[in-house]
Amino acid sequence: EDEVYRHILLASKKFPDANAPLPIYFKTTDEMLEEFAYLGKEKAYEVVVTNTQAIADQVETFPLLPEELFPPRLENSEEELNSLVWNKVHELYGEDPPKLIVDRLNVELGGILGKYDVVYMSAQKLVQRSLENGYLVGSRGSVGSSLVAYMSGITEVNSLPPHYRCPNCKHAEFIQDGSYGCGADMPDAVCPVCGTPYAKDGFNIPFETFLGFGGDKVPDIDLNFSGEYQANAHRYTFELFGSDHVFRAGTIGTVAEKTAIGYVKKYMERVGRENVPFAEVLRLARGCTGVKRTTGQHPGGMVVIPQDKEIYDFCPVQHPADNKDSDIITTHFEYHSMESNLLKLDMLGHDDPSMIRMLQDLTGVDPQKIRLDDPGTMSLFITSEALGFTDDPLLGPTGAVAIPEFNTKFTRGVLEETHPTQVDTLLRISGFTHGTDVWLGNARDLITSGTANTQECVGCRDDIMIYLISMGFAPKRAFKIMESVRKGRGLPEGAEEEMKAQKVPEWYIESCKKIAYLFPKAHAVAYVMMALRIAWFKVHRPLAFYAAYFSIRAKAFDERFMCRGMEVVKQKIREINDKKNAKDRSDRPTAVEEDMLVTLEVCYEFYLRGFHFDTINIYESDATKFKVTENGLLPPFTTVHGLGEAAAIDTVEKRNGKEFVSVEEFAMCCNKLSKTHIEQLKALGAFAGMAETS
Repeated sequence: EDEVYRHILLASKKFPDANAPLPIYFKTTDEMLEEFAYLGKEKAYEVVVTNTQAIADQVETFPLLPEELFPPRLENSEEELNSLVWNKVHELYGEDPPKLIVDRLNVELGGILGKYDVVYMSAQKLVQRSLENGYLVGSRGSVGSSLVAYMSGITEVNSLPPHYRCPNCKHAEFIQDGSYGCGADMPDAVCPVCGTPYAKDGFNIPFETFLGFGGDKVPDIDLNFSGEYQANAHRYTFELFGSDHVFRAGTIGTVAEKTAIGYVKKYMERVGRENVPFAEVLRLARGCTGVKRTTGQHPGGMVVIPQDKEIYDFCPVQHPADNKDSDIITTHFEYHSMESNLLKLDMLGHDDPSMIRMLQDLTGVDPQKIRLDDPGTMSLFITSEALGFTDDPLLGPTGAVAIPEFNTKFTRGVLEETHPTQVDTLLRISGFTHGTDVWLGNARDLITSGTANTQECVGCRDDIMIYLISMGFAPKRAFKIMESVRKGRGLPEGAEEEMKAQKVPEWYIESCKKIAYLFPKAHAVAYVMMALRIAWFKVHRPLAFYAAYFSIRAKAFDERFMCRGMEVVKQKIREINDKKNAKDRSDRPTAVEEDMLVTLEVCYEFYLRGFHFDTINIYESDATKFKVTENGLLPPFTTVHGLGEAAAIDTVEKRNGKEFVSVEEFAMCCNKLSKTHIEQLKALGAFAGMAETS
C-alpha cells in the first residue's frame, strides 16, 4: 500500500517508467517461500528461514557511534577558564564577593571544569576575537543562563537575581523578594558605603536551563556574529583547531508538505485522475512528506573533532547536494545524531551586531554604555510621542516600527494589549511572541479577562521553574515539570495533583497544558538588550538609526517607491495591502512585496518625522550604505531598481578620485552599469546637469 508514494516520487524526478509496478517492499515469510519455491519445499525453508536466522545469530550488537563526549583540547583550558571567571568576579564584586555568587559559581564550575571547559573556552576565544575587531556578539539560546558564561565574557546576560552593584567600592545589594523581575527595572540608587551611583544588573535566570541538574546536559553554545564578520569567525575556528579537524555541520533537506502536494497533483495529471478529492491528495502527500530530498549545510554550525581522532571515527563526510565542485565538506550525518559526542559551535550571522557597529561608527556612542531603562526608549513600546507624532492611522499607537523583535504587526498588537512599562515585561512579550501556543488562546485571554497580569503569566521556560520553586517545589521537580511543558508534552505524571496541593492556581495549570514550545529566558534577554540599544538610537540619534536600518535590515529597498516622498510611499502601501484580500492566490502579494511593505512602513515613519532622502549623486553616494546628510539621508547605488551589489561596488571603486566631463565618460569608466542603469541615474538627477557627451 506504500508503493504509490514511490511512484509519485519517481514521477517528480521525471522517470519515464515511474509508473511501472515496483514489488520491492519487505516480503512476508510466506511470500519469500513462494519466491524460492523452485528449490523444493525443504531447500526453500532452509534458505528463507534457517540460514537467515543462523546469520542473524552471528551478528553482534555494537554502538554505531562512540557513546561519550569527545571534546577537542585547548592548552590549559581548565585553568584559563577558572582564572578568567574569578578575576572578573573580583573586578565586579570585590575581593570578598557575596556568598550567593560564590556558591553558584562553585556549583556551575563543578559541572564544567574537566568536562566542558573546552566548550566554554572555544566560545570565549571566538567572542573575544570578534570584540577586538569591533563587533559585539549576541548570545542565542540558553547560554546566558550560565553565570560562568557571563563572567568569562561569552554572554552579556547576567543571570544573577536583580541587584545593585557599586562600580567604585564593589558593594552589592540583592533584591530577592520578587518585587522586581530584573535589575534594569529597579529605581536608581546610590551606594550607602561610598555614595557612588549604583550600577543595576541581574535577570534572575536559573543555570539549570543550560546545563541541566548536576551538569548532565552537553552545553550547546550558540552565538550571533555580525553578518559582516561571520566568515572571519569561521576562519578563526580553523586556526584554533586545525582545518582538518573542523567541519561544517551537514543538514538533510526533506520533502515539505507543500512540495509533496505539488508532486501529487502533477502525478494525478499524469495518470489522468485530475479530479480526485483534496483529502486524497493530502493523504498521498503526507506519505511523501519527510523523504530525503537533498543535503545541505547548517548556516553557522561547525563540528570540531578532537586532535587524536579523525572525522571518520564518527561519521562519513560529503559535499553538500553531492556537488563535487564545491569546496565545502560537511558531515554526512545530520548533526543531531552526534550532538552528545562532538562539540558543535553555532556561529550564525545576524543583523543586530552589524547595526550596532554601524550606529557606533556613525555617532561615536558606545552601545554598551546605553542604559536599558532609558525613559524615552521605554516609552516607544506604548506611544510614539518621543518620535514627534501620536496615534498614526497607519502605524498604530506604538513607536515600535523597525525595532528588532518588536516590529511585526503581531508583536505590535501584543504591545498594544499589554502596555509594557518595564524591561521585564518586554522579556515576557518576547517569550509570548516566540513561543508556540503561549499568547493566542492562552496568556492573551488570561490578561484581557483580568484573570492574571503580564508578570504572572508564563512567558519563558525559566518562569515555570522559578515560580514553582517559590511555591514550595523541590528544584529538581520544578526543573522536570518545566522541561516537560517547554517541549509541548504537557504536565508530567502526578504534577497536576502536586501543583494543586501546593496551591498553584487552576488557570496556571491549564495554561501549562496548552503550551507547545517555550523560549529560554536567556535568549529573550540577549535579544531584548540588543533591541533596546538599537531603539535608543531611534529616539536620540534618528538619522543614524534610519541610515543603519535601511543599509542593513531593509529588504527590497527600491528608490522608485521609497525616495520620492510620502505620497508615493502611501500609495504603494495601499496597493500591496489591497492585494492581500485577492480571491486568487496568484494575485496576492509576492514575497518581495511582503518584504517591501515592511520597509515602506519605515520609510513612511521616516518622512513623518520630517526627514527626507537626498538625490543619488554619482560622486557622493556609497555603494551599499546610506549616508547621513543635513536632515536627511543620501541613498546608495543599490537602491536603484535592478542595480546589484557587485556593480555598485565596482562603480564606487572606478569613480574614486576622478572628475567626469560627461555622462558618456562616466558610463565608459563604470562599465558594469547597463544602459538602463545610466538612464535611471539620469532620470533621478544623479549627474546634476552634466553634459551628455564629451
